[in-house]
Amino acid sequence: MRIRVTPFRAGLFFIGGCTRTYLRWLRSPERHNAVVSDCCTPKGYRQIFSQRNARVEAKRYRRKGLDATSRRIVELLKARGVEGRTLLEVGGGIGAIQIELLKAGASRAVSIELTPTYEEAAGELLREAGLEDRVERKVMDLTEAGAEVEAADIVVMNRVICCYPDMPKLAGAAADRARGVLVMSFPKKRWWTRLVVASANFGLSVTRRQFRIFLHAPERILATTARHGLKTTFDGPGLFWQVVAVEPAAQDVRAAEPV
Repeated sequence: MRIRVTPFRAGLFFIGGCTRTYLRWLRSPERHNAVVSDCCTPKGYRQIFSQRNARVEAKRYRRKGLDATSRRIVELLKARGVEGRTLLEVGGGIGAIQIELLKAGASRAVSIELTPTYEEAAGELLREAGLEDRVERKVMDLTEAGAEVEAADIVVMNRVICCYPDMPKLAGAAADRARGVLVMSFPKKRWWTRLVVASANFGLSVTRRQFRIFLHAPERILATTARHGLKTTFDGPGLFWQVVAVEPAAQDVRAAEPV
């Protein structure tokens, strides 16, 4: 009997083969060594968030505007009012969110990036928008910045937490700098997001990229910001990206928290 190979059956064969290979990789010592020793080095970030990638993102923004998740964040903040407010964006990339919020009335913005690969593309976009004098861009790790990065009325971390291994340290550093609101987006923890992240990390491993994606549990992220005195005021689930806003709780609640 001849079996007809349909696209559906071909897909099943492909997924099955990839799954078996991935499960073997999960059990291999190479996987654990790679995650511990190579994950998220400066070189690893530059391999993924390259100058070429920055140029592609800038070109897409010029043609189509914000992507869906960034648009959700901007609309959420605009609905709450951004007039005259200061902005700190962690992992600001090409600075599209900063540009849109400054156009909407925010006074000034500070952008923090781990690598310098976005600086050229971001600078071009700022010049085109006439906003160069209202944005300060810093290349550094926020968790090591100390007093060099001041608090802001609005803090944004869009698709950043999943790129950082030490979630409590990063989320805590961002929470401590949020005078008004901290808005974050991160992957929901569902079976399909686990599959996507696992597949991506497998691909990164076999191509020897020094970068990994982290699927931090949303409840742990929010528990971390709560320990830093912020309460959840908005939780908007999406198909893949969850958008959350947290704001300072009452002063007496913050004071009662354990150190």
